[in-house]
Amino acid sequence: MRHPLVIGNWKLNGSTEMVKELIVALCNKLSNVIGCDVVIAPPVVYLDLAKHHLGISNSNLTLGAQNVDTNIAGAFTGEVSASMLKDIGAKYIIIGHSERRTYHKESDDNIVKKFTVLKLTGLIPILCIGESEAENQDGKTESVCARQLDAVINHLGVQALENCVIAYEPIWAIGTGKSAKPTQVQAVHKFIRGYIAKHNVEIAENIIILYGGSVNPSNATELFTQLDIDGALVGGASLMADTFVLIVKAAAQAKQNLRSAALT
Repeated sequence: MRHPLVIGNWKLNGSTEMVKELIVALCNKLSNVIGCDVVIAPPVVYLDLAKHHLGISNSNLTLGAQNVDTNIAGAFTGEVSASMLKDIGAKYIIIGHSERRTYHKESDDNIVKKFTVLKLTGLIPILCIGESEAENQDGKTESVCARQLDAVINHLGVQALENCVIAYEPIWAIGTGKSAKPTQVQAVHKFIRGYIAKHNVEIAENIIILYGGSVNPSNATELFTQLDIDGALVGGASLMADTFVLIVKAAAQAKQNLRSAALT
């Protein structure tokens, strides 16, 4: 069975004091939690500081980043490359987030370029896919997800999805307080896994598919008990240690219960 994963996307939030306090709190509260991998993705300017505090706390939390440039080096003012992120200790990199697609007009082609440089650098892409509210209402959820997956598969082949992470994040449920029903999320996750299976069954069975869309302690347990939901990409709730820890614990416990049920 796939190992659960919970990622905290801090977005455009942070200060030197906040980074220290949040990491110390997370390390203390998660020290005895097993059965779920945990990643934090601070703003890029705080990655080195976060790495420092993770080291001091002897933490098993993993460092991630929220974006990457399509270029490795050169005259690209203000950008951050995959090799730089790897050098500073980041392992998981979020790409294709709806906020990047919306506010920065990132296209599928641009996201594929980012995916490519991450794979070449040995980093793990967290490929975000998902539909808008209008697309959801028009019944286009599956076609949108398929198109965004095809952008990678058609350019790089399905093997490129090996050892990467998919995050299904319906745009209408991000930062809005709205959340799709767990059974609805499961249906989309099952479709995503099935769509990948048409190309390669083994990759489909092993790929981690996260849900991102107003995940909180109230809905976490029911979400994580769904067979194809392997964890969460958490936004605002990841900025509060107690709340984020409850989500991580819910993921660990739910998947442990599923493993136990499978053995009986």
